Amino acid sequence: MAPHHLPFYLAPGSGTDTLMVVMGIFLIAVILWLGTLYWKLHSLPERMAHKSQKLQFEFVAVLGLISLFTHMHIFWIAGLLLALIDLPDFGTPLRSIAGSVEKIAEATPAGDGEEVRADAAPAPALPEKPGSAREKEHSHA
Repeated sequence: MAPHHLPFYLAPGSGTDTLMVVMGIFLIAVILWLGTLYWKLHSLPERMAHKSQKLQFEFVAVLGLISLFTHMHIFWIAGLLLALIDLPDFGTPLRSIAGSVEKIAEATPAGDGEEVRADAAPAPALPEKPGSAREKEHSHA
């Protein structure tokens, strides 16, 4: 009853639908590709912050996870902005200052009842100039 020359996209009466199988494989491939694209886009702030400081990277990673599980895109945007900004490194200079202060503390004179070392002599006091701020303070009292 069917015509002998059916188009290729119509399934024959006694066979498999080739177009449906091809489209099913294509649909699965597109879904996997879009999923991979989504995950790459979602992890973009983390990949950008990976080159920066550890603390900044952790903040960006947490913001990415929060945006993933809450579906609130503002957290992803905040993570992206934080990844784009280079935060100054305050830790290294502060550690250097702390190390220098520790060295100075070890080289200072002893406490009240102990003897002062010769190499830690106090600096001489500078004489004050006439008309200095200290004299002006006393003149008002």
